[in-house]
Amino acid sequence: MGESSSRQAMDVKEEREEDIRDIENPDAMHQPLLRRRNQLSASHLAMVGAQVSHIESLDYEINESDLFKHDWRNRTTTEVLQYVTLKWAMAFLVGLLTGVIASGINLAIENIAGFKMLTVVNFVREERYWAGFWYFSGVNLALTAIAATLCVLFAPTAAGPGIPEIKAYLNGVDTPDMFGVNVLLVKIFGSIGAVAAGLDLGKEGPLVHIGACIASLLSQGGSDKYRLKWKGLKYFKNDRDRRDLITCGASAGVCAAFRSPIGGVLFSLEEVATWWRNALLWRTFFSTALVVVVLRGFIELCNSGKCGLFGKGGLILFDVSDVMVTYHINDLLPVTIVGVLGGLLGGIYNILLPKVLRVYSLINEKGRLAKLLLSLGVCVFTSVALYFLPFLATCQPCDESLGAICPTTGRSGNFKQFNCPNGYYNDLATLLHATNDDAVRNIFSTSTPNEFRTASLLIFFAIYCILGLFTFGIAVPSGLFLPIILMGSAYGRLIAKAFSSYIRIDPGLYAVLGAAALMAGVMRMTVSVCIIFLELTNNLLLLPIMMFVLLIAKSIGDALNPSIYEIILDMKGLPFLEANPEPWMRNITVGELAVVKESVISLKVVEKVSRIVEVLRHTSHNGFPVIDQDYDSVNGVKKIHGLVLRSHLIKILSKKWFLKERRRTEEWEVRERFSPVELAEKPVQFEMDFTEKELDMYVDLHPFANTTPYTVVETMSVAKAMVLFRQVALRHLLIVPKYQGPEIEPIVGILTRQDLRAHNILSVFPDIAKKDHRN
Repeated sequence: MGESSSRQAMDVKEEREEDIRDIENPDAMHQPLLRRRNQLSASHLAMVGAQVSHIESLDYEINESDLFKHDWRNRTTTEVLQYVTLKWAMAFLVGLLTGVIASGINLAIENIAGFKMLTVVNFVREERYWAGFWYFSGVNLALTAIAATLCVLFAPTAAGPGIPEIKAYLNGVDTPDMFGVNVLLVKIFGSIGAVAAGLDLGKEGPLVHIGACIASLLSQGGSDKYRLKWKGLKYFKNDRDRRDLITCGASAGVCAAFRSPIGGVLFSLEEVATWWRNALLWRTFFSTALVVVVLRGFIELCNSGKCGLFGKGGLILFDVSDVMVTYHINDLLPVTIVGVLGGLLGGIYNILLPKVLRVYSLINEKGRLAKLLLSLGVCVFTSVALYFLPFLATCQPCDESLGAICPTTGRSGNFKQFNCPNGYYNDLATLLHATNDDAVRNIFSTSTPNEFRTASLLIFFAIYCILGLFTFGIAVPSGLFLPIILMGSAYGRLIAKAFSSYIRIDPGLYAVLGAAALMAGVMRMTVSVCIIFLELTNNLLLLPIMMFVLLIAKSIGDALNPSIYEIILDMKGLPFLEANPEPWMRNITVGELAVVKESVISLKVVEKVSRIVEVLRHTSHNGFPVIDQDYDSVNGVKKIHGLVLRSHLIKILSKKWFLKERRRTEEWEVRERFSPVELAEKPVQFEMDFTEKELDMYVDLHPFANTTPYTVVETMSVAKAMVLFRQVALRHLLIVPKYQGPEIEPIVGILTRQDLRAHNILSVFPDIAKKDHRN
């Protein structure tokens, strides 16, 4: 006990000595505000795996400077109408382009994968089994190599689904290199190659990223290097409007994946968007409506036989509206089991997947060749499993009473003949030797209660559980939706088989319930998943039982661990702010948090150029309080004039807009040199030299400072401040003292996103969570 006390005393002494050294250190201004890492570590990055990038926050707050107020007051009705019209035009283009690109991806995948499958079937019918295997694995290897090479060489951030990064962006995190032209192109062609190769991944997640990329590029007029100079785009040179359009793009991507317009809107509202308003709801719905119109046009085109090998053109559509859904008390137990297993399996999946990703991160750190070989190794394993496992299944006789084509020897359809004689089919080949979309359509098929044997469903479920764990994380565009749908539908069918003598609901609908339950268990989405599956199946009678299953699965999953997207966000090191603060955050105030930070760096309303240059060179802060020291010169009381951004200071210095004497400028002087649109542009790195004469001059910050920054009193709890910070989508939150006086500074400190993260606070106050637990 004595040794423990003495050790604690020594630790406290060392911390105090360290604090004293920090105070005495003249370069303390160089240090971070909290003891934290503000970089995205490559060691945590399995899906993207490449670069170490500085993570910045986005400026969603309206900067109400004098320049902005003047510009807003002087906007004509025509300019306002032009702004609103352009917003809707952008939403229209996002929906149109997303729908066209999604349809093209679907057609390409179905025709490439379909031609591959038909050739393999011909080899098997001729009993040239090894030739079929080498062809099958060779084509898959080539397609995977193309997708992985594109990702590794041209756009590492195009790997994975992209949904966690979009979620972080809409939360206020400037995720690096996520919305460029190269990412969009690699996402499109990489998705075609990876999905057509038969890997256990879907195009749904990448489609969400594709929609977001389209939205971002449209709003900015192109990439960072090549942009349109059209003056109409000046209205979108800010993070707020870009965020809204990316939200429309994400909704359009989900709609394009599932042909679910309402589900797409609800997906953005429930899963990815942190901030929402009614006007945004209408625009996202408008974008998804455009996507549906485009998809419907392509479906009509495909139904006329102009889409190549497959009539549906790869557009996922499970229409079971003709199936009568009747409920019985006997269905309550198996349906409950479906929900419980969805939550349990989802929780287990969320435990195992991060462990696999950590192993992959170690491999990815070895370089580009290691990433490429990892992708090819997973492809080889997938090809071997998909090709040889159907030979384990016994041939089943066709049931003529079903009225379906049996066996099918080519293209889409159930009852694949594969290696069976005429009049027989291979049920496992029906699932494994089909395109991913066809596999879902087959296992969702209704009025086929005895089509799949229990052994085949167990093999299918087991192999897709394994592939679902080991495929996600390789260097190709990949989505989680389809693997989860396939796993969930398999165990849903198995439960229907186990209770076949009691249930009244069609086994195909149990597959739908299982897929929805596992999605809720892994992703923790309920409302959007419910609507997506209802729009997919086109059967509203499923609504009550679907809601029941989803609620059970999500409740059990939440009791085990966070959603998979939250886990991936944490692994990538993205500073995402959760909706609910930790309970112990109520036991600490923002004033106490400000004490452990260095003294706030502020500027005067009319500041010397040399002081601004020193601050910009020696700090990486993005906002600085502007103090008016002449507010009450008699009593010596200072006031907060506002907050000036780093980007605005760089713009001022780059134009060398300096004053020879300390004075306040007139409005016309500022408007001659600066415009709000110009100030909204992204800043460049600060690399400028100044003469001694220029350094002795002054800058008037009155016109540039945001005069209405958000402030909180130092006695506010961190929990309350975090809720405000997240809901208002802030980048800076000023802490002001409870009392004012001549000897009291008007600013106690500044809170940023990193300061409000739980693990950063615990690194400074390690015992606060324990105290909360005891209370």
